[in-house]
Amino acid sequence: MAESMQGLRRTMRCGEVSEAEIGKTVTLMGWTQKRRNLGSLIFVDLRDRSGIMQILFDENIIGKEGFEKAGGIRSEYVLAVVGTVEKRGGAVNEKLKTGTLELQAKELRILSESETPPFPVEENCQTKEEIRLRNRTLDLRRPDLQRNLMVKSQVAGLSRAFMAREGFLEIETPMLGKSTPEGARDYLVPSRIYPGSFFALPQSPQLYKQLLMVAGYDRYFQLARCFRDEDLRADRQPEFTQMDMELSFVDIDDVLDVNERLLQHLWKEVLGIDIKVPFRRMKWIDAMNRFGSDKPDLRFGMELRDVSDLVKDTAFSVFADAVKDGGTVRGINVKGQGGMPRKKLDSLTDFVKGYGLKGLAYIQLKEDGTSKCSFQKFMKEEEIQALVSSMGGEKGDLLLFASGKFKLVCETLGALRSELARTLGLIDPKKFEFLWVVEFPQFEWSEEENRFMAMHHPFTMPMEEDLEYLDPRADLSKVRAKAYDIVLNGVEIGGGSVRIHQADVQEKMFECLGFSKEEANEQFSFLLNAFRYGVPPHAGLAYGLDRVVMLMLGLDSIRDVIAFPKVKDSSDLMTQAPSTVAEKQLEELGISIREA
Repeated sequence: MAESMQGLRRTMRCGEVSEAEIGKTVTLMGWTQKRRNLGSLIFVDLRDRSGIMQILFDENIIGKEGFEKAGGIRSEYVLAVVGTVEKRGGAVNEKLKTGTLELQAKELRILSESETPPFPVEENCQTKEEIRLRNRTLDLRRPDLQRNLMVKSQVAGLSRAFMAREGFLEIETPMLGKSTPEGARDYLVPSRIYPGSFFALPQSPQLYKQLLMVAGYDRYFQLARCFRDEDLRADRQPEFTQMDMELSFVDIDDVLDVNERLLQHLWKEVLGIDIKVPFRRMKWIDAMNRFGSDKPDLRFGMELRDVSDLVKDTAFSVFADAVKDGGTVRGINVKGQGGMPRKKLDSLTDFVKGYGLKGLAYIQLKEDGTSKCSFQKFMKEEEIQALVSSMGGEKGDLLLFASGKFKLVCETLGALRSELARTLGLIDPKKFEFLWVVEFPQFEWSEEENRFMAMHHPFTMPMEEDLEYLDPRADLSKVRAKAYDIVLNGVEIGGGSVRIHQADVQEKMFECLGFSKEEANEQFSFLLNAFRYGVPPHAGLAYGLDRVVMLMLGLDSIRDVIAFPKVKDSSDLMTQAPSTVAEKQLEELGISIREA
């Protein structure tokens, strides 16, 4: 039967007990990690979020009744124990902070009993994630997950303090706002008072933080909850936390400087690692050309090489036709893999087909000086040798080639580059490579919409030297944005831009995106109205806090740094959300459900 803790007060956490407490009486409370009954002695490992403390129950000290009670302890029972801290009489545990100590129990209270858990509450539990997420409360007791969330809390606290010292004000923005276009799908909230009308949960505080700049608050910061109705992956969730900021009277360098110092501070305080600033900067077009990605992983080489000029006039139509049609032919040199077996090469071909390429061409330069080329019968020997030379090919190398449209080829080879680095063990997991990617295209062509769309959002300032192309009748692909992403180890952890503050530029931007004045005013009237009364030059950036912590800790899934995450279909396995609601609630909202 569970007992009360009345009259007892915890003096410290389990992992906080040190040699300074030897000989002192303390009261500890926590969960039972495990129990060992040696007959005359019972040992219990008591666990809380700080760590584990070994409890020794000796009948001569705790008495017969207390000893019998200790014999009934099971895994995950919640205990309160009063006792004296002593040096361990037996073997020490060097893996624990408290491994040289134990608590000789004088009093025991079982505060709560537990059924047998569906999986062991232990470090790096191998139980299927689905089972653990259905029982997330138990899962969150695991020491590794608790450390993750404690680090996330530390990062949040350090960030708030740093930004306050830099003169930022922490200001909340609304959770219920207006649905606006040019982003991911909104999560909509029906209004009971205005039937047929909806609020939208914020994808980001973008418009509100710009309004704060117009309102004169100069430097804003917020840990903002954001929502996007999109397909999930390992580093994406439908609800997430942004470290969001906006600054007035600044340009790109000012934003990048404060953020480099913020990240430098976090890595030093949390991980004890000194990261060098300033970070490298790379133009978007250079990132795509060299790495096939606008978020390149710089921890390894294997850069893309453009060989289009070398193959445009060859008899190999796969290459020549791609160049003729305005596409590209590019390759990567996989060092030391010239002897890769055919089965593995076929798997690489299957990999690129998953991205939309029709195939993968290759040249194997074997260690014995021989070679094998998948397109040898279509090209002259001197043409193949020129190709090998341009790729820096040497004995033992594997040269892989892809052809087609620029974006498809670059993105596919970029993904293949990362996959090969992972499978070949080329990545140092302890290395942190930061990079600013700058000068993004202002617009990107949407095949689905058959028009240019804003690559970032419609309030991003173009590069001043490209303003002449900001016209729907001009070549919009030439317009570069004053936008920037912060990339760490091949993952985008944040992004931002300088914003448009001139009315004529904003009007041109809307025109290029196909908005009439009436449509722009209908969608963004509150912002455009505010912009009539004096707008300071301003810029901002937002981090995905969850992604930052995930990478700091070397984790593979963002779910491991979120207390109650969703799974790939956006459902919550623990609460079974989303769920149906009562008909009465739907009637109050004026909503009827129809079958899809």
